[in-house]
Amino acid sequence: MRRHTPVLALLALVTGLLAVLTPTTPAVADGPGSGTPWVVTLGDSYISGEAGRWAGSSNASSSRADALGASAYFDNASGTGETINRCHRSTSAEAYIGGGVSGLNLACSGARTTTSDGSNFKPGLDFFDDGAGKRGQAAMLQTFAATHHIGMVVVSIGGNDFNFADIVQTCVTNWATSPTWAKNYCNDDSSVRSNFTSANVAAVRARIATGIRNVRTAMRNAGYADGSWSLLVQTYPSPIPNGSGFRYSESGYSRQSTGGCGFWNADANWANATALPTINNAVKGAVADAGVANSKVLDLASAFNGRRLCETGVGLYEEKGIASWTSPGAVDQTEWVNQIRTVSTCCASSPYYIQESLHPNYWAQLATRSCVRQAWNGGATRGGTCAISGTGFVGGEPRMTLY
Repeated sequence: MRRHTPVLALLALVTGLLAVLTPTTPAVADGPGSGTPWVVTLGDSYISGEAGRWAGSSNASSSRADALGASAYFDNASGTGETINRCHRSTSAEAYIGGGVSGLNLACSGARTTTSDGSNFKPGLDFFDDGAGKRGQAAMLQTFAATHHIGMVVVSIGGNDFNFADIVQTCVTNWATSPTWAKNYCNDDSSVRSNFTSANVAAVRARIATGIRNVRTAMRNAGYADGSWSLLVQTYPSPIPNGSGFRYSESGYSRQSTGGCGFWNADANWANATALPTINNAVKGAVADAGVANSKVLDLASAFNGRRLCETGVGLYEEKGIASWTSPGAVDQTEWVNQIRTVSTCCASSPYYIQESLHPNYWAQLATRSCVRQAWNGGATRGGTCAISGTGFVGGEPRMTLY
């Protein structure tokens, strides 16, 4: 497998850092409010299952981390491809909590609060309908809810409205094209700072609130009383540690060429102390603004701490001397966040997608699924903070707690 190449290749880092997917539905519909309960997930790549194919990372062999194989994102009825190209709804996504509860994944990698139709269709949390099969996620939810018993809707949205992918691209490019004696930080670039002005934060918060209200409207239109279902809105997790927590030095190129995490320490600190809290506070504020009955927040901000990309304590398979993702202890010693990749390490020359960069991987998605199940709470939905609570697995998932 080819390694990450530094500097100019990093300029090709593509947007698309936020994604989701759809399973088959039963032959007999239950109808609203009766029958088998369903959990439906809506939103972007952080809930759709983006990067769910990979369990940890290896620069020696992609097969070491390949948990789901080439069909990881196939969600059409025949299991032969994607329902919507590049939505990347993986089979490891958090929608499928089991225990007598069915799951439907309507999220899509790259989705914003409103639908866009560029090189790839990205349905938002709206009622877009072109009459030819392209529909917004609220419209899709409404149709499905009319003939199925929806117990809980889980939403992850807003990161793409803050242009998170562009911010990451700027940070990595600045790291790769400036020396240690004259560091060019991204956190003071106008293109980055413009996303965090009070005016833009307020505008994004309002759009998120509108998207959440659209979810309620979809459920009302499908015949649900406001108190007959619950809404769980999740925040975004920290994907990288603070500067002092990286296992690769700022100097040289190993931080990106080996680890796939080309950030200056100061920018990593800013991401955790300023950017992430601002985004997450906008999400939580939007939940309050929307005023949807039975709404709860699932706080994921620190859910992967200790297992983040390039964090001290975890490593690549070859660094830890672990054969593959199926080896004992792999879940505790490898990363839960996918490497940042460039054109030299994806697509034509490897099985990776650039859009998988900096996303929760197979381990993290199963971990989040555990917390979603705990939030479901047998139908008495509760919010809380999701955190690692030990090593190893419980029921095939990493050991997590919701408190």
